[in-house]
Amino acid sequence: MKRFLYLGLALTGFLSLMAFSVSLYRSMRLYILAPEPGSTLLYHFSLYIPDNRNSFFEGIIRGAERAAAELDSAVSVHSIDPAKNELEIAAFTGVDGVIVCPYLDDVVARRYLEKLKDEQLPVVLINHNIPSDQPWPFIGINNFDLGRRIGLIVPESLEKISLAMVYSSKAPGIYTERELVEMGIAASLGERLAGPIMHFRTNLNPLDAETLLVNIFRGTAGTFTDRSVFNTIVFTDPEDTIAAVQTLVDLNLVGQIRIIGFGTEPGVIEGLRKGIVSASVVINSELIGYEAVRSLAALRRTGYTSASIDAGIEIITGNVQ
Repeated sequence: MKRFLYLGLALTGFLSLMAFSVSLYRSMRLYILAPEPGSTLLYHFSLYIPDNRNSFFEGIIRGAERAAAELDSAVSVHSIDPAKNELEIAAFTGVDGVIVCPYLDDVVARRYLEKLKDEQLPVVLINHNIPSDQPWPFIGINNFDLGRRIGLIVPESLEKISLAMVYSSKAPGIYTERELVEMGIAASLGERLAGPIMHFRTNLNPLDAETLLVNIFRGTAGTFTDRSVFNTIVFTDPEDTIAAVQTLVDLNLVGQIRIIGFGTEPGVIEGLRKGIVSASVVINSELIGYEAVRSLAALRRTGYTSASIDAGIEIITGNVQ
């Protein structure tokens, strides 16, 4: 009986020794393979964007993560929603810098950004710039050029263009600089523009664009009392574009109104293929996220970066695959 007890103790001791040896071996390997202090550049950045995660914002996240991986860094994604207070406490999270898509009231956004500046935390803005005596680095588009490119979409065969802009609360950066957008359109179209550009704004409800268009065609919105007074509508949001496609189909107005959409959502692409949407404006959101992280890393490393980087604009037509 004692012999079995001794054998059990010996076996237990042997297994414990083996486990200790394996642990010791792995610890030594980790020590040998660990980089020396300072040999790896490692940052942790925070990205603050709206909770509305459509393909545009997903592209920003992909670009930011790709740049962070190239820099041996990490990027975490947070909400810009003031009710969640995430941006308000950004200065106290210990991150190395923040990227902000300031889709807030400019006064509120500036207050948060000034707090970050007071804490000497590097900040890069994307999509929507906030005026300041000492401006923050900005990655986005030139809205005058956006308007100019929209104007160039309209074919020369259409001699007189009566145009309406439908802005969106989901894209406040474009809405805030709507004067630049419309100046670009006017500069591009010149005398072909039949009259002042009419403009409307949809809210965060995806169905608001459909309601707006129905009201326009029925003469209950703005100054439109006759559907013949305009022939071109420009949208600045993918969801609004998709809603417009459905409305034109429902009201049997396909071909009577030229639609210039926004984005590459599946519904927008389908509208292009069917000829309901004449063209769509595309902003390279992945490039915005990528350049934002690289700019932030440069700020952290040297204290300097480009004041502004233009992400560029692409126009896609019905010849999509």
